[in-house]
Amino acid sequence: MPSALPDAAFDAAFDAAPAGEPLPRRIAHLDMDAFYASVEWLRYPQLKGLPVVIGGGRRNEARMLQELNARYPERRWTGADMAAVPVDFFPRLDSYAGRGVITTASYAARQFGVGSAMGLMKAARLCPQALLLPADFDEYRRCSRAFKAVILEIAPVMQDRGIDEVFIDFTHVPGGQREGGRVLARLLQKSIFEATGLTCSIGVAPNKLLAKMASEFNKPNGISIVREADLQPLIWPLPCRKINGIGPKLDARLQALGIRTIGELAARERLWLMRHFGPTHGAWLHDAAWGRDDRPVTTHSEPVSMSRETTFERDLHAVADRAELGAIFTRLCEQVASDLARKGYEGRTIERSSDLPRLVGNTRPGTKASVEVWRAGAARTLQITVGEVPSDQAGNAKRPQPEQQAPARANWLGIMASDLNAEQRKSQDQPRDGVVVTGLEPNGPAARAGLREGD
Repeated sequence: MPSALPDAAFDAAFDAAPAGEPLPRRIAHLDMDAFYASVEWLRYPQLKGLPVVIGGGRRNEARMLQELNARYPERRWTGADMAAVPVDFFPRLDSYAGRGVITTASYAARQFGVGSAMGLMKAARLCPQALLLPADFDEYRRCSRAFKAVILEIAPVMQDRGIDEVFIDFTHVPGGQREGGRVLARLLQKSIFEATGLTCSIGVAPNKLLAKMASEFNKPNGISIVREADLQPLIWPLPCRKINGIGPKLDARLQALGIRTIGELAARERLWLMRHFGPTHGAWLHDAAWGRDDRPVTTHSEPVSMSRETTFERDLHAVADRAELGAIFTRLCEQVASDLARKGYEGRTIERSSDLPRLVGNTRPGTKASVEVWRAGAARTLQITVGEVPSDQAGNAKRPQPEQQAPARANWLGIMASDLNAEQRKSQDQPRDGVVVTGLEPNGPAARAGLREGD
């Protein structure tokens, strides 16, 4: 989607600005393209361009190699041979049966209406020919760290927004002003691709709200520049759902009031919106429609959860392998407790994630595992519920219905502590998670590209 103001006109206006005035604010939102699927294409380049969905389980390379050697015995398959795996080896969605959900889908699959968080059974009806790959979160996290490290070498003011997206403050970074930020965006795309083999899309705008919207304009591997003068021609014709923070329910309320586009939302008076949606929410809707957002790019934020997970070398049975499952569960609990203690947090909610049945590891209702968490010289006990047997109002255990039964085997287990509260830290100088910026590298990528601050 082109900008309403030509780059040359913007640069001329910038060059004419009086010396000493602050630089125009340029904020970027960088979003990796179909991140999980793209990481899988690095491993399986033969699947690139095909409809692919990720989900339904965790990757188990040992089991996959066993199946490959059984189906194609003419060669000895190893982990280095993934690019040679025949496409016919991968299961198709039309053969899937279960309750799994999609983690992500390739762009080819999205053309059929398949998307993230959709049930795999529904996706199979929309795109039965799509290939199904299990998730490999260890590899996704490794690639996430890699592309973010590249960004920090070039633009040190970065806000982590998840495994595959970040906000970046371009304002004072070399190349961040040139062509409205396009020059720096191109450098980031080139550097990330050279380091990881992955592509990304970048939107650059005066603030985070508009940058987030802009990053969707030219996917995949695109760059979109939005300036203040672009609000009316580019932003106002878009549906209200394009504003990050307006979900299906709020959008339905707006449509019931005759408001379908951002321009129609901007046409409503601020007080009218406050009367209909409350003082805070109504004011925010008005500001968002007019492209106002003064939130800074923050390099540190408090975590909302901490978790540990593991994939088993073989599928473990809920009953026959109870002792091994119990040991793994205890170890994960200890690791989560250690992470909380080391970083100075305590969690109010503990969740277990797994493809194990709900009723696993219980010798009686309410079985718990306790882990001692030492913090500030005092012992605390983190109670983690394994999973309670459902009971009726009289307290009698109920038999699970057939549709509630889950597979008796599993190949992964995770423990997460959420609703975190920061504990009293040992000292005010205790390091905290986040990005520490000490200055731009004099011989870093930006300098090698001939860019200077203010460009």
